[in-house]
Amino acid sequence: MRYAIFCYDCEDTVAAWSGAEDAQVMQRLGEACARLDANGARLGPSARLMPTVRAVTVRSGSEPMVLDGPFAETKEQLLGLWLLDCDTLDEAVAAARELAAQKSSGAFEVRPVQDFFAAGAFAAGAQSAGT
Repeated sequence: MRYAIFCYDCEDTVAAWSGAEDAQVMQRLGEACARLDANGARLGPSARLMPTVRAVTVRSGSEPMVLDGPFAETKEQLLGLWLLDCDTLDEAVAAARELAAQKSSGAFEVRPVQDFFAAGAFAAGAQSAGT
């Protein structure tokens, strides 16, 4: 079963980290991912999202409307995600706990993923929006 682990935190708190603090958290998360992978967690893609000031929301309806910024005013924002393949929800929760242990704030949500795209649906070598 595939699962997504969503990382939420206060965007302003994370933005206030020094470059060294940010690098340290990202290094710890990378090391945690390596441990999970070595222990058979079958990690898939992961992504760190750009700040919400760069977000655009498209609202559905008879004439879809495009709005600047994130959809919801919330205390914590979605900052990143991991995809993984685990046999059980408990294994996915254990992976989320390992990731959460690398940060001093925020929350990690685990949610089952229903496959929608066929394998390889993303173009190889696609660039991120930040490049």
